[in-house]
Amino acid sequence: QVQLVESGGGLVQTGGSLRLSCAASGSFFSINTMGWYRQAPGKQRELVATITSGGSTNYVDSVKGRFTISRDNAKNTVYLQMNTLKPEDTAIYYCNAQVVTIVSPRRLRDYWGPGTQVTVSS
Repeated sequence: QVQLVESGGGLVQTGGSLRLSCAASGSFFSINTMGWYRQAPGKQRELVATITSGGSTNYVDSVKGRFTISRDNAKNTVYLQMNTLKPEDTAIYYCNAQVVTIVSPRRLRDYWGPGTQVTVSS
């Protein structure tokens, strides 16, 4: 079993910054892509940013230039540095990890964290 625990959410004013962290723990062979998704009230969950084990990144257009995703493979942790926050960034942010199982035959499985609330006041 794999657990993802997010931290770093909170309330911030427009233009402020927050840094989210997500640590994976449990038994697994390796972690491929890790990422952050968000869901605002009344909207579908959307991809914010992803990062592969090799460090390749992908961002949704609305956060490019403001958010930076990074990871520490030794700590199985992914980060999301969020700068110049806007009210439309308000959402619950979820961490995702594509995990290679430790049990043979190895499979790729998706795991999600419980989410952390980010609120940007105008």
